[in-house]
Amino acid sequence: MRQMRLGRPPSLDALALHTTEPRKPGPGEVLVRVQASSLNYHDYVVVIGEIPTADGRVPMSDGAGEVVEVGPPLPDGSPVPFATGDRVMSLFFPRWHDGPVTQERTGGVPGDNVDGFASEVVTVPASWLTRQPGGYSHAEAATLPCAALTAWRALMVDGPLMPGEVVVVQGTGGVSVFAAQFAKAAGATVIATSSSDEKLERMKALGADHLVNYQRQPQWAKAVAEFTGGRGADHVVEVGGSGTLAQSLRAARVGGHVSMIGVLSGREGNVNTALLMWKNIRLQGVTVGSRAHQLDMVRAIEANGLKPVIDVRFPLEQLADAFRHQKAGKHFGKIVLEI
Repeated sequence: MRQMRLGRPPSLDALALHTTEPRKPGPGEVLVRVQASSLNYHDYVVVIGEIPTADGRVPMSDGAGEVVEVGPPLPDGSPVPFATGDRVMSLFFPRWHDGPVTQERTGGVPGDNVDGFASEVVTVPASWLTRQPGGYSHAEAATLPCAALTAWRALMVDGPLMPGEVVVVQGTGGVSVFAAQFAKAAGATVIATSSSDEKLERMKALGADHLVNYQRQPQWAKAVAEFTGGRGADHVVEVGGSGTLAQSLRAARVGGHVSMIGVLSGREGNVNTALLMWKNIRLQGVTVGSRAHQLDMVRAIEANGLKPVIDVRFPLEQLADAFRHQKAGKHFGKIVLEI
């Protein structure tokens, strides 16, 4: 089988294609023929060395494919919950099955703590996977485990988003596009921000109700206030970090909710704590979600027919080029790796 591995020192240029033999599944494990993965910012910082990992690590946290071999039952006699031919997808946190987030449950991230899905075949515990939504292609399913689940948890779990509420999404990357789609499916009003009028028109086509070009209107919280009659947004999906948090706090209503998801514009910075306190805003960090959250999301997707937006596809051996496309910021939605 072929797989991409990190070199030393880690960089896009150090990514290299290797050939190795798959490992037969042991008790409770399955062997999966991986058909697709998708790129996330987390994967990018792994491959350029900002998140330290083992030499020769196979990157990529997202994966989708088909079970081709099932291992024996676990020592306690528990059967493997998948059969040959089942269509499955990965979990970002394979140890977080249910319940509240803990340090122990957020270990073992594929492509980071353990080998990931930039590989034609993987052998993993069956508990590290869930089923795909019915009617999804492998490429579509591969976009869900990180970006979609992050948006789902931010709005539907931690929100919780209610029909008629107002959601602000920043930019047009995977999390923001999924957040807009989930919000519209739930009956919310969506305000989308971007530096590109072309991308804003695409967000409008997905159902966004109001558009703000933050290049022309850097103080975009004023536009949110205008759109909401001065009230502000119920939920802000914050993907920028310190560079955009000030506007997010201003855009949120009194008692509103800001989900801190990304750090694209900075990891540290000043926070207007007086405004945070005065407006009684709930500022919450969000890092993907649990297996139970993912299964809830799959059922919701099947109920409303939501489909991901795939920007462009690259073959496995062009993984470095896929990351260069991601770094350029030209994509709308998800970048898929076809394996």
